Amino acid sequence: MDARMDGRNAIITGGSAGLGKAIAKEYIRSGANVAIVARRQEVLDAAKAEIQAEGSGKVIAISADIRLPEECVRVVAETEKELGVTDVLVNNAGTSQRGPFLDVTDDVWQDDLDLKLFSAIRLSRLVIPGMREQRWGRIINVLNVGAKMPGAEGAPTAVSRAAGMALMKVLANEGAPYNVLVNGMLVGKIRSDQWERRHAADTRGLSLEEWYEDAGKDQPMGRLGTAEEFANMACFLASDAGSYINGAAINVDGGLCKTV
Repeated sequence: MDARMDGRNAIITGGSAGLGKAIAKEYIRSGANVAIVARRQEVLDAAKAEIQAEGSGKVIAISADIRLPEECVRVVAETEKELGVTDVLVNNAGTSQRGPFLDVTDDVWQDDLDLKLFSAIRLSRLVIPGMREQRWGRIINVLNVGAKMPGAEGAPTAVSRAAGMALMKVLANEGAPYNVLVNGMLVGKIRSDQWERRHAADTRGLSLEEWYEDAGKDQPMGRLGTAEEFANMACFLASDAGSYINGAAINVDGGLCKTV
């Protein structure tokens, strides 16, 4: 199986930390060039150096607020100026905003949809023409198992993720004749910066490893996943190895999600 990405150009939103950074590292190891996108320049600069150390591909860091339409335009323009036509887009930006439905204000709803849904819509619309012209492209929407298995107090994040899954299906059907393949990856409990922040807020005095061990006890596999395990699937889908996978919402959750 050849999961190499030699010479491919990828945009990864939310690429300065966590899952996005892990994906960028795997892409660089596989021969791709990557543009990582996030808001904080100092975090981007540190991530760029860390990612670049993993391989010889070119890494660029773009500070942008992709909730804004004009910033999406700038991200793609800067990427294609530095790297060339975008071959792979990973829509990974997002946070886990959630709470009781009656407490979620219009402003919170709009912010969540702008970050997770509308940024994916706008960036996809900008890169798809180039993908269609060369008859090769990959778009990956990073979602959450809540898109399939929403629970109480899961708004707004479960709703925006479900919308991202529907967007993926639409784009997959439209892109198929052009070999533009679009899939979703649904995150379960995976070690990341978000979980480390939860550990920092915990008052039990557990070390990070002890906290992770405790957090994984209720998982089907008895542990949390790793960012590297998630990135492996992202690399497979973005390479020619995944050339007949399209429109799939793939759970990367160790068996947590019991629905299809």
